[in-house]
Amino acid sequence: MPETSVAPPAVSRPSKPVSEALLNEKWDHCLSSLLIRSSLGLSFGVVFSVLLFKRRAWPAFVGLGFGAGRAYEECNSSFLRSGKEGVRVQRP
Repeated sequence: MPETSVAPPAVSRPSKPVSEALLNEKWDHCLSSLLIRSSLGLSFGVVFSVLLFKRRAWPAFVGLGFGAGRAYEECNSSFLRSGKEGVRVQRP
C-alpha cells in the first residue's frame, strides 16, 4: 500500500491588531517623509550655497532644517488627526 502524506495543519500566527498596523504605517510614512524632505532641503541649500552665497555652509543647514521641520509638522498633524476622525470640533 502506498503511503499518503498528510500535510500538517497550518499554524495560525496571531496578526497585529489593526491599530498597531496603522501606527506602524504612519511611522513608516513619517520616517520616509523625513528622509526625503530633509535631503531635498539639503540639496536646495547646497545649490543656493554654490550659486548665491559663495559656497558657505549655512544655506545647506537651513535647507536641511526647513525640510526636517516640514516633515515633523506633517507627521504631527497625521498623529493628532488620527484620534479625531469623524469628530466635529466647534470653536467658541
